[in-house]
Amino acid sequence: MINIALPKGRLGNKVYDLLEKIGYESSEIKEDNRKLIFENQEKNVRFLLVKPSDVGVYVEKGSADIGVVGRDVLLEENPDIYELMDLGFGKCKFAIAGPVNFKENFDRPLVVATKYLNVSKRYFDSINRDVELIKLNGSIEIAPILGLSDVIMDIVETGTTLKENNLKVLKTIEDISARFITNKSSYRFKNEEIEKIVKSIKEIL
Repeated sequence: MINIALPKGRLGNKVYDLLEKIGYESSEIKEDNRKLIFENQEKNVRFLLVKPSDVGVYVEKGSADIGVVGRDVLLEENPDIYELMDLGFGKCKFAIAGPVNFKENFDRPLVVATKYLNVSKRYFDSINRDVELIKLNGSIEIAPILGLSDVIMDIVETGTTLKENNLKVLKTIEDISARFITNKSSYRFKNEEIEKIVKSIKEIL
């Protein structure tokens, strides 16, 4: 069987619709249930619904042969996988954002709130900027408002949440989108099937 790790939520739904169009479907997946594994024995496919940030782990460890994950997760977690294609959707940007009237003080470390510690450390190391990183898992925009941090490093899609909280993008770091990934061993032993899926997706994109 081909095991496919799908991120729960909007991105996973979009990817499933694509796979359904190329003949990989499981009618159960659209039913109102709490199942996390869906099979289609006839098509020899099994879908695993997992947390977006865990897709890379499932693929790297071989529990899934292929999966779809945001490039932000790949940059942060750096799983040992092959990246096969950019799907061109789920687009957003890695950005540094702060209060609209932000003025940087270079005489001390910049305090940055983020859930992307590795991405943040690499970026600020690359520009030789001393920083204090604060790990937060959600509602990161609150941090500079309450004085917990000077700025935030996060993914930004439309910028609406920033505007509504009197924040703005100070610097865009990198473009992000959904990526199609595969386990390295699976790519060797199930190459024909995986390449067939990639080719079919490319044709409808």
